[in-house]
Amino acid sequence: MVGEPGECWAGVDVGASRKGFHVAVIDEGSLLKVTSGLGLDRALGVLSEHRPSVVAIDSPRQAAPDGERSRCGERTLSRVCGIRYTPDRATINSHPARYYDWIRCGFTLYERLDGEADGWQPEVIERFPTASWTRWQGPRAGTRAAWTRAGLAALGLDELPRRTNQDARDAIAAAVTARLHHHGRTERYGDIVVPCAGKG
Repeated sequence: MVGEPGECWAGVDVGASRKGFHVAVIDEGSLLKVTSGLGLDRALGVLSEHRPSVVAIDSPRQAAPDGERSRCGERTLSRVCGIRYTPDRATINSHPARYYDWIRCGFTLYERLDGEADGWQPEVIERFPTASWTRWQGPRAGTRAAWTRAGLAALGLDELPRRTNQDARDAIAAAVTARLHHHGRTERYGDIVVPCAGKG
């Protein structure tokens, strides 16, 4: 299935308050935009400008159930790749601010996107970077930087920048995961959407 003319997909790598959001937008064959270190309103502005049909976000959509240290989907996904579990909201809120700040930033982004109006309401999915890279590249060997640089090159997108940092690569890969999801080439582990094995 080919996307409609002008159709696009987006990925967001979520950082803590100081690091900001990293947004990538792609169409069927090219990277249209990648930006780094944005505040929430600027990140939402980039998304609103392009109006992607699916937005994949690299952060947990929700906390674990009360009293639990992880979500069921995360425990299942741990058979595919390593993952840092998301605890319940009480733990997130009681922990020193810096540690879970990025998760709280992600919660806010989901809330804002779920409330978007003005004729644009994307499908918003949770995506875990390591799972996508593992499905495309196999288990990591060597540094994460080298692994994801090779993975990015293998995705076959035009207009990639000559140099990227890890956050930009993760945002671009999230956008590719969003596109695959639109085309029915992903599977779910609870909230987390992961590319089907062997498909990039």
